[in-house]
Amino acid sequence: MTNPDDPEELTTEDEVDEVPYVEFDISVSPSDPSLELLAQQIERQDIIIPFYQRKFVWKIEQASKLIESFLMGLPVPQIFLYVNSDDQLEVIDGQQRLMSVKYFMEGYFGDVDAKGKRQVFKLKGLAERSEFNGKTFADLPAKDQRRFRNSTLRAINIKQLKPSLRNDSVFHIFERLNTGGTQLKPQEIRNAVYRGSIVSKLTALNENPNWRSILGQTLPDKNQKDIELLLRLFALFEVWSEYEKPMLRYLNRFMDRERDFSSEQAKRFTTRFQAVTALVAGSLNRPFRPRGVINAAVLEAVMISLLESPQIDSAALKARYPILLADNAFLKVTTGATTDTLVLKDRLRIAREVLTNGAV
Repeated sequence: MTNPDDPEELTTEDEVDEVPYVEFDISVSPSDPSLELLAQQIERQDIIIPFYQRKFVWKIEQASKLIESFLMGLPVPQIFLYVNSDDQLEVIDGQQRLMSVKYFMEGYFGDVDAKGKRQVFKLKGLAERSEFNGKTFADLPAKDQRRFRNSTLRAINIKQLKPSLRNDSVFHIFERLNTGGTQLKPQEIRNAVYRGSIVSKLTALNENPNWRSILGQTLPDKNQKDIELLLRLFALFEVWSEYEKPMLRYLNRFMDRERDFSSEQAKRFTTRFQAVTALVAGSLNRPFRPRGVINAAVLEAVMISLLESPQIDSAALKARYPILLADNAFLKVTTGATTDTLVLKDRLRIAREVLTNGAV
């Protein structure tokens, strides 16, 4: 049964975007910290689980088998840590392993529940003959406790070099190295790599009731597709003539540049976004769905035209929007390689011409 409070998933038409070539400008250094040190570093927030990471999801049986591996001296996969600007180590890959170790040494599995209680961490689900079944850390003989505390876990520490020739290289590090059960989506990674006021500002704009109505969703998208659509509008607003493919790199660089969300462009976008979403929601029924689901290219072309043309009122939009969707040249540039540089610019020119002048 679906929980009405769970995040929804926004359905959009697939787009073809070129995969960017990336030159990594980073330093990589391995280390072998003890489990005791890792637990202490997490406790004092020298190692952090970034806000974009999903919650701890391992079951106690999975965590127990990891703990047993350390106690038996078996190899455990390495973890990846990103050295941020505050010299904290952000976990890229390895959250479940690290937190399992910390929880076992604390004696409790997971965080507190709704009643303020925590589950005692007794090793569970091991082979029947395992001497560690049912044991807590405190139950282990002193020798085994010492072996566990002194066991090491290989960590790969990654740091972006400054100045960087590629300001989106860290994005691709996160994209390639995060191997959690559910892969992070592009906008989730951007929120981590280019964190700043822009994250909270876009999140606030995403809650706009008219925007939610346009998307046909009450709750935010669980993969942040809606936030990515917002970023795309912001990144093209007033500057789409500067766009160069691929879209992924263009959005990365724009979010990096505008991470403070304090530019005059950001202020104008915020003001116009409120007006345009009200105009669209009040004028069009289920817009931007030429084939049943949202087409990001159509949404982008119409919204950018409206954002940049305050003179278009409700009557004009109602009359001209159907003309735009019936235009074969426009439809041709809203499918396939929609993020190609010339295709995107042609689409925006056509939309602006039709919506502003009513001409094809």
